[in-house]
Amino acid sequence: MTDTIPLIAGIQQIGIGNLDVHATWRWYREHFGFDVPVFEEAAQAKLMLPYTGGKPRSRHAVLALNMRGGGGLEIWQYTCRTAQPADFQPLVGDLGIYIMKIKSADVPASHSFLMKKGAEILGEITRNPGGEQHFYLHDPYGNLIEVVEGNSWFADGDRTMGGVFGCTIGVSDMEKSLRFYKKILGCDTVVFDEKGSFEDLACLPGGGTEARRVLLRHSQPRQGAFCKLLGDSEIELIEVKSRPSRKIFQDRYWGDLGYIHLCFDITGMAAMKELCEESGYPFTVDSDNSFDMGEAAGRFSYVEDPDGTLIEFVETHKLPILKKIGWYLDLRKRQYGKPLPSWMLKAMGLNRVK
Repeated sequence: MTDTIPLIAGIQQIGIGNLDVHATWRWYREHFGFDVPVFEEAAQAKLMLPYTGGKPRSRHAVLALNMRGGGGLEIWQYTCRTAQPADFQPLVGDLGIYIMKIKSADVPASHSFLMKKGAEILGEITRNPGGEQHFYLHDPYGNLIEVVEGNSWFADGDRTMGGVFGCTIGVSDMEKSLRFYKKILGCDTVVFDEKGSFEDLACLPGGGTEARRVLLRHSQPRQGAFCKLLGDSEIELIEVKSRPSRKIFQDRYWGDLGYIHLCFDITGMAAMKELCEESGYPFTVDSDNSFDMGEAAGRFSYVEDPDGTLIEFVETHKLPILKKIGWYLDLRKRQYGKPLPSWMLKAMGLNRVK
């Protein structure tokens, strides 16, 4: 290992493959407040060849944040082909990112708000095995969302909900997956580890099946430029043994419909590369040097968890703070791991799109 250790600031975003980037973004703005764009770009995905059939693919993408705090959404649409759905109904415990978690300061109020908006809510408010309130819904495109209790906030706002708090991932070997998520991502705190049938999952496809369910959080505060904004996070792992688990993205491309990756904002990409290689999970994609994403730039890489679920790392180099006056920040000139001041992060909110 190098003397420098990799620092994780938090979940930067979850990628959502969809058929209409602007319609999808509009829905998430109106329902969940993801109204601050970091970048919007139409370009070719030239470096993802292992996951796009060996060919560069053109796409249009938007990365949007909720300024109350939490991770963002990378809303991603192919422009060279029609994104494909899974050819089967994914079930609880199928392999990959199955549910996106959105944090709420008041779960009943969020439930009421989404009901009034006409969202497709599944079941009632229930409690997970840790005793925390939550509920599930579908977005208009069939993606599962879980609204959960949030415990870290960046700014006040007129909505009860913030950004992405984590996700639920289906795994085939819980012990192997726990080693990966604890060592690579620092998710070392077990909130609960339960086996059985779960009443709060009954509203989901396959939710009545017996499963092992582990909720992970991190014991150490996240560090890095954006840690104040991105906040705490959690990852829930579900393993089902009573039926075969299928890969949600089997025989499909990255960028097809659904949750395509979970992305962490980091500092120290070279050190992260060494950690992943030493742990047996080498980078499968690496932009190597700074990669221009239109209004932002950075280095990105991907690893696969033990079941092939894609985890992305982004080391941000350039970021638009206030686009109207051309204020861009070069993060390579900052002290290693030093958080950005809150006033500077809040200035990004001036880019808000209604």
